[in-house]
Amino acid sequence: TDELVSSDFNHDPHSSNFDATQTQVVDKRLARVLSWYDNEWGFSNRMLDTAGVMAKFI
Repeated sequence: TDELVSSDFNHDPHSSNFDATQTQVVDKRLARVLSWYDNEWGFSNRMLDTAGVMAKFI
């Protein structure tokens, strides 16, 4: 498979996407984790989720 790049996640509704191929353990104490995201699109989707929850209380 091809390696992922940031443009692969444009307009992705998830808050972030974990990339297991880029995860590393450093000095047996630190886990370095990479996660891809589309900041504006993911945030907008979370705001819609929040508005939906709040609408139930109105």
